[in-house]
Amino acid sequence: MTQAVQVARRLAPRFAARAADHDRDGAFPAADFHDLREAGLFGLMVPRELGGLGATFGEYAAVATELARGNGATALVFNMHASVTGALGAVTEELAETLGLPDEALAARDRLLRAAADGSWYAVAMSERGAGARLSRLSTVYEPVAGGWRIKGSKTFCSGAGHADGYLVAARSAADPSVVSQFLVPAGEGLTVEETWDSLGMRSTASHDLHLEVTAPADRLLGGVEGLALVVAQLMPHWLVASYAAVYVGVARAAIDAAAEHLNARDLGGLPAVRARLGRADAAVAAADLVVAEAARRVDEAPGDAETNRWVWRAKLLAGTTAADVAASVLEAAGTAATRRGHPLERLYRDARCGSLHPATSDVCADWLGIAVLGGDPDRDGSAPRW
Repeated sequence: MTQAVQVARRLAPRFAARAADHDRDGAFPAADFHDLREAGLFGLMVPRELGGLGATFGEYAAVATELARGNGATALVFNMHASVTGALGAVTEELAETLGLPDEALAARDRLLRAAADGSWYAVAMSERGAGARLSRLSTVYEPVAGGWRIKGSKTFCSGAGHADGYLVAARSAADPSVVSQFLVPAGEGLTVEETWDSLGMRSTASHDLHLEVTAPADRLLGGVEGLALVVAQLMPHWLVASYAAVYVGVARAAIDAAAEHLNARDLGGLPAVRARLGRADAAVAAADLVVAEAARRVDEAPGDAETNRWVWRAKLLAGTTAADVAASVLEAAGTAATRRGHPLERLYRDARCGSLHPATSDVCADWLGIAVLGGDPDRDGSAPRW
């Protein structure tokens, strides 16, 4: 077990103790993020030479699982930050040369990563109403202006809105709508949060709408080259597709733990039907965990490889469906008392139900894998564009 995983395991009980209040009030878990900053975990995916922990994707997955056993909402927001820093940190010299990235863009990348290692954290502002996370259908636009880039539009499901130090914003070129670029927009003037998040589950992620009418500095165009967003989506689908998976494995495991505590306290463990539900749940979560770990191993060894990507999509599909199924089953085993507001299982049931809804949804994942099984190209032959 790495040091980062040990730290996450120590933080999880603190997060769990606060989770019910945050969920009830729909309040952002600011204390959890203070703990993450103090523990140095904002630098988890930052290369060591830039002051971070230099974690692999596999190590990230293990950390996310542990954090989610404390509070899935906290782990989900942390996932967004890890996705930004992980994607930035994964740009090797070879990849930078292949993409034609200028030296000044790499220097800007390093500044953003050093800031993360020093305690800054980033949210993701990609999804839009009516477009979801499909990069090719965004309505947010940008254009070059003196000193930077003018960005105008609205985003939804922006986890951590109003709390992050910067936002990864995807936008289309006003001059050529086929060009989609990404910017790391600093928090501050020109960004307005509309508090719209009042959801079934993951209630404390503060996934509000974010309205932008802002000029971002010139060096905040990621990669320093327009039009890289769709390219990066194809090269690094693990951050866009499977980084959620580890979170929901952790949520599912927390549901089993909460069910066991509830059942033992009420001396219900002697019922064979109850034991069988917990046994099936344990096996299902262990299987999903192994698939996530295998996907992560392959990402670390052969990122972007066709077989790696199949494991990435498998991981997202299995984690989302397993979390929902397991939470529902153990809640039924625990009985009506566990459905009361404030009971850990009631919250975990709602949180777990969200796993299959994150892009790519379980139906999209299954369709992608089905096309692959049939010998087609899932990124080209689907009925709807993935990005």
